[in-house]
Amino acid sequence: MKIISSAFAHNEKIPSKYTCDGDNISPPLQFTEVPSAAKSLALLVEDPDAPSGLFVHWVIYNIPVSAGSLPEGARPPGIEGVNDFGKSAYGGPCPPSGTHRYYFKFFALDSEVDLPEGVNRSGVLKAMKGHIIEEDELIGLYQRG
Repeated sequence: MKIISSAFAHNEKIPSKYTCDGDNISPPLQFTEVPSAAKSLALLVEDPDAPSGLFVHWVIYNIPVSAGSLPEGARPPGIEGVNDFGKSAYGGPCPPSGTHRYYFKFFALDSEVDLPEGVNRSGVLKAMKGHIIEEDELIGLYQRG
């Protein structure tokens, strides 16, 4: 299973268009080689380099296996959870200093996640426990200025 983006390669710079310095829209993402046993997909976007510790930029669960991709800036299929900006939406990179790493973590699950809207990262991870078939990640880098 793989997650890729046409906007940036693994361990490469995220274009400013997808950050707080640009349009602050989500980058295009494609999913390939999803296991046939998968019943739903989930995505977490996290910055482990934030001054206060892990900062969550995007939470999506119950993405249909048939989706194949998340188009640039579009409302994703599935359910958006709450990020650390306090919103159920994508929040682009906006590091206060230095280069930060942004992990786009993609999960194939053997079931849908039985959660209402508005759940945060920890709630989604707890609900996914024991249901992850496979996972992959795409890391993007960003530094302001």
